[in-house]
Amino acid sequence: MATKRSLTQLETANNEGQAFSKAAVLEKGKAAPRRSIGGPSELDPEMGEFEDEWEDEIDDGEGVVVDAKEHLEGLEDDAMDIDVHRAIEDEDPIQQTEGDIYLPGTHTLAKDEVLEADQSVYEMLHHMNVNWPCLSFDFLRDSLGDERRRYPATTYVVSGTQADVAKNNEVLVMKMSQLHKTQRDNNDSDSDDDSDSDSVVDDDAVLEYRSIPHMGGINRVRAQPLPSLPPSPSQPYYTAVFSETSKVNIYDIRPLIESLSTPGYQFDKSRTNKPVFSVSSHRTEGFALDWSSSGGTGAGPRLLSGDGDGKIYLTNLASNGHWTTQPQAFTSHTSSVEDLQWSPTESTVFASCSADKSIRIWDVRVKGRKNAAGMLKAHESDVNVISWNKGTTYLLLSGGDEGNIKVWDLRNVKGTTSSTSAVATFTWHKSPVTSVEWHPTEDSIFAASGADDQLTLWDLSVEIDEDEAGAKEILTASGEKLKDVPQQLLFVHQGQKDVKELHWHPQIPGLVGSTALDGFNVFKTISV
Repeated sequence: MATKRSLTQLETANNEGQAFSKAAVLEKGKAAPRRSIGGPSELDPEMGEFEDEWEDEIDDGEGVVVDAKEHLEGLEDDAMDIDVHRAIEDEDPIQQTEGDIYLPGTHTLAKDEVLEADQSVYEMLHHMNVNWPCLSFDFLRDSLGDERRRYPATTYVVSGTQADVAKNNEVLVMKMSQLHKTQRDNNDSDSDDDSDSDSVVDDDAVLEYRSIPHMGGINRVRAQPLPSLPPSPSQPYYTAVFSETSKVNIYDIRPLIESLSTPGYQFDKSRTNKPVFSVSSHRTEGFALDWSSSGGTGAGPRLLSGDGDGKIYLTNLASNGHWTTQPQAFTSHTSSVEDLQWSPTESTVFASCSADKSIRIWDVRVKGRKNAAGMLKAHESDVNVISWNKGTTYLLLSGGDEGNIKVWDLRNVKGTTSSTSAVATFTWHKSPVTSVEWHPTEDSIFAASGADDQLTLWDLSVEIDEDEAGAKEILTASGEKLKDVPQQLLFVHQGQKDVKELHWHPQIPGLVGSTALDGFNVFKTISV
């Protein structure tokens, strides 16, 4: 079974907007030379060196927000360690020296060099550390409205931990608030209609959380998709958790969300800590989970789960409020099921991918529980992740263990052993692709992450000039060509180690979240 696995604004020859420079580590208080990524232009002499140093506030478990530093000294085992950096100005300004552009796979950082984000290409950027790594997370739909563009922003997240001991794991429901805009140069002009308070960047971001104890490390977390209408406080919000114990637990996290958004809200922990249902059909652990967006014909939510044995089970919530898992599994895969996606338009159709290198399309109405169509050799290696386009519903995105990202036109898939070729293949990532996801409203845009510590943003609508080759030229300050870059590649985000999963926020356009070995990133770029 495959192992599941921050933005660099890529530029043309004018070298504008590179998101990360290589900055030499300071020794004995002296500013060492920094690697430039903005071409030969000089740093504003009135501006000091900036580093991302946010301080955060967290909930002490009793609904009170406290200072993180004071709180962390007395944290108990079940608490969360938060480290959100605040941008501060160094005392002495430094002169930027002419240097080259940092590109993954082209440069090797020296021992005295570190990557430093170019704040000018981020509209917002926050980094948060937690006690235990989280392989998976999901954004939660809230009642704060759709198409939100004002700052500071607020998001709700559900995640699951990979602790040192099985009994120390938790399902975490988090509220990230006071997410302010990124520090900008004083010379920058902003044409947005934001009020003065929207541009304040010196206040601390705040993270509050509630937790559910969970036995076993959590491989995958998926929250039930909800309609765009404001959710009712009494409406259940189901979240599924696939763990190393091979069980899939379903929790109603609505009380935890309400306790974070409503002051004084109380809930019965003994009730919320228990799953409303557990899928016990799997004999091995797994990573594949997906909720249907609608049950069709008035049915309740439906959940697919796929395991290391290649089996996929379907769980339903009936109109009488009872959960059931259908006893017969879907069994065409010959190796571990890595990811699952329901069709956004057909309530009985879903797609799966596997370590057997295939992508398969299923219809739950087909007898025998075998796939109705598929690509048997979709990638040269394990197919780790897939994403179904919600706007252009015949497009499917996939990421493989060999590092390739492929776009498939499902209209070309005929039969169960189709030899259909991908309509587009991107070979930028040099390590296994760990997550892919289409933008929720922009059909041509998607994001991907890899074990090479990159998170990339792409736009398929970018047209290639007939007089140019199919790649951009990236030049150093001296004019030397570095590397061909795909025209469709918009942005490369770095700064995290071993990125595991990413998601677009469903209600804040362009906001991306990611989880990695060293914590969470929440950001929005100037590109999307």
